Amino acid sequence: MATSAHSQQQEEASLLRSDADGVAKLTLNRPRAGNSLSRGLMSALQAELDDISADADVRVVVIAATGEIFCAGHDLKEIRANPGRAAYEALFGQCAALMTSIVKLPQPVIARVQGVATAAGCQLVASCDLAIAGANARFCTPGVHIGLFCSTPMVALSRNVSRKAAMEMLLTGEEIAPETAEKFGLINRAVSDAELDPVVDDMCARIVDKSPLTVRIGKQAFYRQLEMGLEDAYDYASQVMTENMLTKDAEEGIDAFLQKRPPVWRGK
Repeated sequence: MATSAHSQQQEEASLLRSDADGVAKLTLNRPRAGNSLSRGLMSALQAELDDISADADVRVVVIAATGEIFCAGHDLKEIRANPGRAAYEALFGQCAALMTSIVKLPQPVIARVQGVATAAGCQLVASCDLAIAGANARFCTPGVHIGLFCSTPMVALSRNVSRKAAMEMLLTGEEIAPETAEKFGLINRAVSDAELDPVVDDMCARIVDKSPLTVRIGKQAFYRQLEMGLEDAYDYASQVMTENMLTKDAEEGIDAFLQKRPPVWRGK
């Protein structure tokens, strides 16, 4: 049977998207290049995230990958083919904007890690709100091996793991297994390969079950208060809590709890 034009485009696309049950799955699709973050792939990811940010039907985003490697970082061949200060500044600026978009996205983002996540690939995992890793996953920031300290991955990494764990990864460049990544706080769960999809699906379902407005409020507040001092964080969180209490979903949630019935979310 002949392959449709749409199917051919899907096969050739560097990024695939599928939506179901409130979950948008974005799949890195450059397996022959280790799903490395080329300028084109980053642009495709950015475009989808921009679209999703305004899509009320999407409640959770999953970032996955095809092949045996989750993401091998930046595309070094592309980098060497386009040398120079201006090109490097544009590349790392684009990557920083992409990672920031993940953090600022209203919907939670889950990394489904089935293989190696290295350098900017590890940065991608660290930038996601949650991460589940299979048995074949590995994590590293190996730039130090080639004379290039992983300074931009360091930003996301150091905001997820302890200072000493981050420095161990950055200074040695060595791979860590999923169990160590879980202990460091880089991922939420280290599971078997057979459990990877069921665990990701279960986590998505548990988030989709919540008020989308409350999740959006909470995610934004979480990251904002992290950058504040203790007193400022409490002042800010108190204001957020007050505004949250005034929403219809909070009223519905409390009433449903008191009446021992499932809540009906309205997103307002």
